Amino acid sequence: MVFAAWDGPALIEADGETVTYRQLYERSQRVAAALHDAGLRRGDGVALILPNRREFLEITWGCQLSGLYYSAVNTHFTPDEVAYVVEDSEAKALFVDASLAAVGERIRNAGGGLLICIGGELPGWRRYDDALASAGAPPPVSDGSEMLYSSGTTGRPKAVRRPLPTDGQGSWAQKVLEHALVQRYGMTEQSVYLSPAPLYHAAGVNYTMAVHRVGAAAILMRRFDAETVLRLIETHRVTHAQFVPTMFVRMLKLPDAVRRSYDVSSLRCVLHAAAPCPVDVKRQMMTWFGPIIHEYYGGTEGFAGTTIGPEEWLAHPGSVGKPFAKVHVVGDAGVERAVGEPGELFFEGGPAFEYFKDPEKTASVSNARGWRSLGDVGYLDDDGYLYLTDRSTFTIVSGGVNIYPQEAENILVMHPDLVDAAVFGVPNDEFGEEVKAVVQPIDGLVAGPELEAELIAYCRAHLAGYKCPRSIDFDPALPRDPNGKLYKKRIRERYWQGRATRIV
Repeated sequence: MVFAAWDGPALIEADGETVTYRQLYERSQRVAAALHDAGLRRGDGVALILPNRREFLEITWGCQLSGLYYSAVNTHFTPDEVAYVVEDSEAKALFVDASLAAVGERIRNAGGGLLICIGGELPGWRRYDDALASAGAPPPVSDGSEMLYSSGTTGRPKAVRRPLPTDGQGSWAQKVLEHALVQRYGMTEQSVYLSPAPLYHAAGVNYTMAVHRVGAAAILMRRFDAETVLRLIETHRVTHAQFVPTMFVRMLKLPDAVRRSYDVSSLRCVLHAAAPCPVDVKRQMMTWFGPIIHEYYGGTEGFAGTTIGPEEWLAHPGSVGKPFAKVHVVGDAGVERAVGEPGELFFEGGPAFEYFKDPEKTASVSNARGWRSLGDVGYLDDDGYLYLTDRSTFTIVSGGVNIYPQEAENILVMHPDLVDAAVFGVPNDEFGEEVKAVVQPIDGLVAGPELEAELIAYCRAHLAGYKCPRSIDFDPALPRDPNGKLYKKRIRERYWQGRATRIV
């Protein structure tokens, strides 16, 4: 079905009220009307910088029902990082949370003419409820779509943009997920879905909106808390849930008495993706929740994807499943590898998309045969199951969040006490990886804990904290070739001795 007004529960706010589909639909129509009054028309863009709250979905549905693109921005970005996304997306309307005052001040002049503040007041911004109350009639229903910024490989992220749909079915991604939720995972209008993930992530917003297409109820958590998750599962008889492996780890670390005190027997399906999940962690979760844990692999771009059910995984532990489309495992010379041999993964088919305003990057994911790659490395077994072994780039995956190390490198090399810097991921038992830096100080400088603390603080002053190194080591000369290429892999290998990577 397509999202519509009726009296079933659409959103259940943790420790809050329940929002019906009728209420959510009517509020989304008021959003659409406010945007239309401000001059936005089909194909225009909207940016929202909001934590998990009901208004987030009122806005995304308002955009989707009125033919607009919407870009959700990470609330942990610095004001400058938010301004980059706002300007790059060419958004003509901005929605910001009142708690993000510094962001609101920075982007007031960075985007479109309609500036709306939610949850309070900010200078120069219009209050959300006032904007909705004074809006006129909503525009005719028209298909819009998400335009989300992908976790790229180096430098700034780029938006994945697809042509607006014209079939009356809305977002291509959400249509695909709706089909999977119903046909593969058994979701119905009576189901209850829980995902603590931030809605600004692709899985967060797209899965929740796909749940609304099914007609099920979605629980809205402001942030993840391991015991609160268990309480909500028991209280609301949750049937479907989605986590990242870090959340599994934190739930498993709860005291046994706490874990046993909650009834999780209502669960019928648990999904996970976005980051490596250690085999032992997944086995423990299967023992606790039962053999109901499903995994998927893919990217915002949509051309790569696999799924694997619990019984399949137990027979092929560590696999991410069988690819939806034909996959080619390609070696350095462009020759396809044999079964069991790792290489870069190239997929055939998939939907049309572009990296917004970046034709060079769009072309870069395809090879001469038209196959496309996310830059992942893996292999196939004799049964056609895919295993991921590494990335061909150095994107760091920490707790389900992708981090571009180039951004931190660019900041660190500007510090007056440094000559060079390399940033990469190192093992972290809880998050999969954490950000590490190895830097080269200027000649004659005695490096130690004080400089390390200064460099971390320097980086945090310019970037969101999760993108910055948690620790820094010093090296008198980082290895580079005569052309200036940094041999970062050599440095990273020091920290991965005896450890295997499987980065999704």
